[in-house]
Amino acid sequence: MENRPIIKKEQVETVYDSRFIKVFDLQYEPGKHYFDATRRSIENLAAVKNDEEFKQMLPDAVSCVVILKISGQEPRLCLSREYRYPAGQFLLSVPAGLLDPEDAAQENPVFHAAIRELREETGITLEESDSIRLVNPLVFSTPGMTDESNALVQITLNREEMPKVSQEGAVGTECFDGFLLVSQEEAQKILKDGVDDQELFYPLYTWAALMCFVTGMWE
Repeated sequence: MENRPIIKKEQVETVYDSRFIKVFDLQYEPGKHYFDATRRSIENLAAVKNDEEFKQMLPDAVSCVVILKISGQEPRLCLSREYRYPAGQFLLSVPAGLLDPEDAAQENPVFHAAIRELREETGITLEESDSIRLVNPLVFSTPGMTDESNALVQITLNREEMPKVSQEGAVGTECFDGFLLVSQEEAQKILKDGVDDQELFYPLYTWAALMCFVTGMWE
């Protein structure tokens, strides 16, 4: 659009800079400011990219819709309870994580990150019988405050037997409290109720996974 503000790198000032999060002042017009909390460096901000760069950028992280198709059983969506420090609760979550530099160097960075996160957070290694597909290459979580983004990836485990699941691969600040393998009926109830089975709110990406599962988008 011709009338949209164009923000150049020289119009961005650093407010706070740490290893894990940064805050930038986007001075989109003289005397007008908008603050952006981000994981990105000033050179890689979504706000300063031109249209082509914006369309080609990688997401910050990947969130996985993991569906278990075990022979003789109804399909289940694999969710976990991960402690989310800003919320102060174990929230019903999907396997997810940031794209590492190693992921970004691969031919398919998003799939590489998804497969790694699946292994770290569930103990499951992808096999030839399984499938992986891209649901959405990049979605913003809260673009009114941050340019943080996730890719959505569906992983379907087609197995004769239930694989062993484990959260022993948790790294850094990750803290888990078990899994929840939900049927489509149970997923519908969680969506209808707006809270999980413990009456707690849950993240947007969990909602997206539940919707994908109950609507049959994964089939």
